[in-house]
Amino acid sequence: MADPSSYRPKPGQIPDSPGVYKFRDEHRRVIYVGKAKNLRQRVANYFQDLANLHPRTRTMVTTAASVEWTVVSTEVEALQLEYSWIKEFDPRFNVKYRDDKSYPYLAVTLNEEFPRVQVMRGAKKKGVRYFGPYGHAWAIRETVDLMLRVFPVRTCSAGVFKNAARTGRPCLLGYIGKCSAPCVGRVTPEEHRELAEDFCDFMAGRTGTYIRRLEKDMMQAAEEMEYERAARLRDDAEALKRAMEKSAVVLADATDADLIAVAEDELEAALQIFHVRGGRVRGQRGWVTDKVEAVDTSGLVEHALQQLYGEERGDAVPKEVLVPALPEDTEAVSQWLAERRGSQVSLRIPQRGDKKDLMATVQRNAQQALGLHKTKRASDLTTRSRALEEIAEALGLDTAPLRIECYDISHLQGDDVVASMVVFEDGLARKSEYRRFQIKGFEGQDDVRSMHEVIGRRFKRYLQEKERTGEWEEQPPDAAADAASPAAGPAPTGPVPAVGPTAEDGEPREDDGRPKRFAYPPQLVVVDGGQPQVAAAKRALDELGIDDIAVCGLAKRLEEVWLPDDDDPVVLPRSSEGLYLLQRVRDEAHRFAITYQRAKRAKRIRTSPLDDVSGLGETRKQALIKHFGSVKKLRQATIDEICEVPGIGRRTAESVAAALASTAPAAPAVNTATGEIIEEDDGGSS
Repeated sequence: MADPSSYRPKPGQIPDSPGVYKFRDEHRRVIYVGKAKNLRQRVANYFQDLANLHPRTRTMVTTAASVEWTVVSTEVEALQLEYSWIKEFDPRFNVKYRDDKSYPYLAVTLNEEFPRVQVMRGAKKKGVRYFGPYGHAWAIRETVDLMLRVFPVRTCSAGVFKNAARTGRPCLLGYIGKCSAPCVGRVTPEEHRELAEDFCDFMAGRTGTYIRRLEKDMMQAAEEMEYERAARLRDDAEALKRAMEKSAVVLADATDADLIAVAEDELEAALQIFHVRGGRVRGQRGWVTDKVEAVDTSGLVEHALQQLYGEERGDAVPKEVLVPALPEDTEAVSQWLAERRGSQVSLRIPQRGDKKDLMATVQRNAQQALGLHKTKRASDLTTRSRALEEIAEALGLDTAPLRIECYDISHLQGDDVVASMVVFEDGLARKSEYRRFQIKGFEGQDDVRSMHEVIGRRFKRYLQEKERTGEWEEQPPDAAADAASPAAGPAPTGPVPAVGPTAEDGEPREDDGRPKRFAYPPQLVVVDGGQPQVAAAKRALDELGIDDIAVCGLAKRLEEVWLPDDDDPVVLPRSSEGLYLLQRVRDEAHRFAITYQRAKRAKRIRTSPLDDVSGLGETRKQALIKHFGSVKKLRQATIDEICEVPGIGRRTAESVAAALASTAPAAPAVNTATGEIIEEDDGGSS
């Protein structure tokens, strides 16, 4: 525990200007970020008598080892810089809201030639118009199905679209009138885009215009005795009305607003947001957070506004934001929101009428969400605590292993040998800490030797990270193999991004406060395997002089737990929560390893002969494949025919022809799983 007086700035050293300050711990990691109208007054408050500080603030200042600040011109700049630093450094003592689920959005891909309506999750993309979020994906599909009668916009994937264009036959929706079939030229790109923009206008709340227009056209068709057309227009108007009924009117003045409510106790807070567009609730989402800093309701609201609108622009920021308490610096926050929207934004507390009633509804949702979260967490916490206590007792550990790392080796008959490292903290998966390795110390299949290599590499990095300066004096020969992968799902087939600031070789440049790889040690290392794998892991730790980390192995055959230097395994009861947790950890490591191994194998199989042509980039490779249709047809082309492709000169054409001739298949490739002959019709490049 540090003494705050040891790093307290000298009197008069801190400016009295607006700015943002950072507290760092002894390892130079940023642990707290804050902003201030007057840096001198705000920072000085942290260095008063510890007995006068809030317990959470006291913990922060005694964990910190230094403080630094950056002066800015205005309070709005301070707000933006604070948000950027919290996102960049992920400080442990700052409030961070986390979504309780991945919410689906209704998205219209206006960045494509033929815009598509679809369900999307995850990060928002440029050029795509989003509506929502919705509670369930099926709610989006029901709405879209009703609206396609009036706005027959494309909903098919790129593959289905291209196949329809190639065959000249639209899909089923094209035949039943729920798609304008731009794939076969029934409408021009301009006409289809106009349909997509009308769809967006309707979803944005401008509904009355379209319904009145349909009803007017219906009456006119009836007067002209075009009864079939009049009936169709009547059904279209009814479909739009049913779509509107799915989101009832809550604000009569067609308001665009977001309503934010907070429910909190001493330890946690739950936040609920209702997105109202055109007077109707178009989306809802909820967040929860641990109150790791001394913060009141206005502070929680300010953090929520930063996270909610920090990446948004234009209409994604509504005209009104209704909150239960105003931020400390309301004027600066309002100005920041206005800059992001491009026009004035009203940030206020509703006082009367429909908006106050709706805010009460949002508040009830927040209270229910907090209660449900605490009920689930209490139940889960009890089970997890019992599991960790059982593991500690069975393995003879002094304390419960709050951080567990598990390692697994995966390969296919000795090829593409890889390893995975998964992390569980307090009994829960910490997917951002997952890592994966390529085995490059030797060739062939040897699980024991592979385990020794991986454990050695991981904890060698840990010892390097323990150095105060954070500088890496040596470049390990296997540096590139330890690319970090925060993804929890199927591993990407392209290059794996490193975590934190990296040089060209993938190594951290310096310790600047960002979370580093392999920085935290586990209390328990679990390996997938029996006595040989456990012995290899223990030997790797002994060679590095690490003797304070426990090691065990979990064998699949009888679910036995093996300890180093023990001839007999530890057998946990089948009903044991500790055994169940170890099984979950082992199975997650196996899943992560085999996903990576399959991705590497798939990438290797998809390697194209064109990859070996010197000077031929991805753009020209795609141009060749697009021109000829496949590698097979390109291989049959003459040099003169290859030269007809834009951007391909004769010298390059000769290189392409030579490369394809040298890699001509002796026999057709066969899918060993199905027995089908694999045609070279996709270009083979990745």
